[in-house]
Amino acid sequence: MVDLSKYRGISQFGRAYQTMMENDTHAWGSIDRVLLQGMIRLCIETVGYLYGGYTPTKVQYEKDSRPELERCVAEAIAHCRSPEEQIEGIVRFTSRLGKKVVDEDLDGMRFGGIEEEIIRRGSDWCTDVARVGCVMCQVVGLPARLVMLFNTEQAYSGHVIIETYRGGIWGAVDPTTGVIYLHPDRRPASIWELMQKPQLVEAHRKDDGSTPYTSVGQFRHAAISNYSVSDRRHYDYTMSPINYYCRSILEMSVQGWPGGLRWLHGEDKA
Repeated sequence: MVDLSKYRGISQFGRAYQTMMENDTHAWGSIDRVLLQGMIRLCIETVGYLYGGYTPTKVQYEKDSRPELERCVAEAIAHCRSPEEQIEGIVRFTSRLGKKVVDEDLDGMRFGGIEEEIIRRGSDWCTDVARVGCVMCQVVGLPARLVMLFNTEQAYSGHVIIETYRGGIWGAVDPTTGVIYLHPDRRPASIWELMQKPQLVEAHRKDDGSTPYTSVGQFRHAAISNYSVSDRRHYDYTMSPINYYCRSILEMSVQGWPGGLRWLHGEDKA
């Protein structure tokens, strides 16, 4: 049995990324912070366990316990028959959540909260959208978990997606962009496979700019966190406004990163 403590938490991907995650805009103690702190790095030492017994492959969800969420799921998967069609319906739903965000005022932005709240207000923040996609899959009986991706050769290049389990296989799905990663024969492609086979990542990139995180670099490093739709009572779902740290990054992004993408606060020098 591998000692998972060696591969757990926000210190796994270098000091710059640790500092970035320490300054995450989600509230201290909230679900999103907890999931970051508990994530396990996917690497040769942990791959056997993470694709073995780490995540339950049977969903424990009590029907009618979250009626608003169930209504959203029913809307998303209407007329879908197979698990693959259900996933397609769910990511169509989640990838549209960003269109609800019409307020460009950074002061009006909110992060985190229970999934029903995220759906109501809309969000294009990958951490929140991935969590919505994760629980929607579980409501229909598809095991799912969160995956954090890091391109450590670039500044601020983190992204959150999910893996879903169907047909005895874990497969990567991006609820924010709507990308479902598959092999050429349509089998689900796991995060580990995408990390080992760059051509699988590139095959899903679109030239219209709608898949900005579908790049080989983004899959340079990954970590996995379990999150269950049935564990709501165990977590803090406090919503939070944007903090100074994330505001500065978003403001520079709006300006187009004059001078090139770089660490703004000396994170790489700490």
